[in-house]
Amino acid sequence: MRINKTVRTPASEQIPQIMAEMQTAAETLQHVGWGVSVFGSARIKPDSPYYALSEELGRRLAQARLPLIAGGGPGIMEAANKGAFNAGGTSIGLNIKLPREATDNRYQTHSLQFEYFYSRKATFFMHSAAYVALPGGFGTMDELFEVLTLVQTRKVPPAPIILMGESYWAGLFDWIRDQMLANQLISPHDLDLVTISDDVDVVMQQIESFCADYAEHLGQTAILPTE
Repeated sequence: MRINKTVRTPASEQIPQIMAEMQTAAETLQHVGWGVSVFGSARIKPDSPYYALSEELGRRLAQARLPLIAGGGPGIMEAANKGAFNAGGTSIGLNIKLPREATDNRYQTHSLQFEYFYSRKATFFMHSAAYVALPGGFGTMDELFEVLTLVQTRKVPPAPIILMGESYWAGLFDWIRDQMLANQLISPHDLDLVTISDDVDVVMQQIESFCADYAEHLGQTAILPTE
């Protein structure tokens, strides 16, 4: 068994830094408006079709004048930031130093630094009108299931939750249906919280339609920026 030698920081020291990170993020993003969060693995290589899919998504979000929010690292995050950045859009990176994310990607118009996952994830959820998850590992699953829980329990406003990478996600959702739903641990309508599609047109149509229909509900006169 490998022993984790990380030193635990007392809560009395963590809380002020977490609050400071959230405050800095709120001040930085207050004029940006609602964005679309994109989750996915740092391990995906640039020659992967998932990298290309994420980059195309970022480009399309920029063309729709929707801010893109990603984790700021390599892989899927870099691809999404790159697509938005190169298309002249708002490309936000919520950066955190991790073993496989030693450097932030360079495709960011707004770059925020985090020490704690708590404040980083809270920033995603406080500034997003939609969420897209591409293939990823434990971190991506953590982000996906937390946003599912928050939307399911109405702790955040309703929002599209879209999974791109149909073959990657199919087995997970078969298990959710066969185990969670079959054992009545979730409700049938909970499955409706998620759309699975590799078609960028379908993804963008759902996001833009939602933003247009629910702008007032989400607390502003328009989610889609105006000229």
